[in-house]
Amino acid sequence: MEKKRCLFCDAIVPIQVKGDYDYYENCLCSPDGKYGMQQASYEAYHALSYQIKHEMFPIISAYIRELTDCGEQVELSIEDVELIRHSPRVPVTIEDKSTRLLQFFYRHAGAPGKAVVLHQLPKSFNLTYSPNLQELIYIIEKLKDEQMLERMGSTFKLTEAGWKAAEVSLGGKLLKPCCVLLPADEERRREWFDKVLPVIEQCGYLPQVAEKAAGEKRADTNLKLIAGSKLVIADLTDASPEVYMAGGYAFGLDIPVIWTVEQSAAGKLPVASEQIRPFSWNSSEELALILKQRLSV
Repeated sequence: MEKKRCLFCDAIVPIQVKGDYDYYENCLCSPDGKYGMQQASYEAYHALSYQIKHEMFPIISAYIRELTDCGEQVELSIEDVELIRHSPRVPVTIEDKSTRLLQFFYRHAGAPGKAVVLHQLPKSFNLTYSPNLQELIYIIEKLKDEQMLERMGSTFKLTEAGWKAAEVSLGGKLLKPCCVLLPADEERRREWFDKVLPVIEQCGYLPQVAEKAAGEKRADTNLKLIAGSKLVIADLTDASPEVYMAGGYAFGLDIPVIWTVEQSAAGKLPVASEQIRPFSWNSSEELALILKQRLSV
C-alpha cells in the first residue's frame, strides 16, 4: 500500500487514492479514522511559510481530529487554511480548550469513572487545539485541580463533576446521531461545515456527514450510517439520485428526514412528492437559523 507523510502531524501512514483526493489513514490527526486532502493542495500546503505552518498546522491537526472523532468526514484543500483559521469551531481560550478535552473523554468513556487510555499522550496535544504538549499538560493539571479529571499515567477518568460539565457543554445530554447529506458543490459544503453543522450540534445532534463519492462499498457505508441515526438532514440543491434513495431508506425505517434546498434551485427539483417538502434557504446563516428553529421544537 502506498504511504505518504501527513503534513500536519509528520507521521508517515498508508493512503488511499480516490479521484483527486488522498485519504490519510490512522495518523495522529485521525488515530481511528482517515481524512482526505486534495492532491493538488499537498504541495501548496508544503510551500506555506514557516510562520503559517507553525501557527496553523497544529490547529488543522486538531480540527481534523475533533471532526473525525465525531464521525464527520474531512476533505481539505488549500483554501481551507483561512476557513479553519476563522472557524467558530476552533477554541481560543484555555477554558474552551479544557472543555474540548472533557468532551473527548465524554464521547469515549460512556459514563463517569470509566477509564479512557491515551496511548500516545506526548503526541496528543491536538485534542485541545494546543501548539505543544506543555499546554496540554497544563490543561490536564488544571482539570485535575478542579476535580473534573483523574489521571494515572496514560489512563484518564472523568469525575462526576467533569462528566456533568461536559454534558452541559454539549447541551445537557448525549448527542443523538444525525446523518447529513450535503450538496456536492465544494463551496456550499464548506459553508455547511462552518455555519450549519455547529448549529445542528448545539441542538443536541451529532452531525455525521455521508460520503459523497459513488461506489457500492461507500453506498453501503452510508446506508449503515443512516440506519444508526435518529435524524437525517438531506439537501437537494444539487442532489444526485442517491440522496433521494437515502431519504427514502430513512423514511422506510421511520427515521425523520428534514429536506432543504437553496432557493435558486427550489423550482428545479426533479421529484415532486407529498413526503418531500424542503425548507428553502438563501444563505448558510439563514439555513442555520431555520434548522435551529426546527430542531428546537
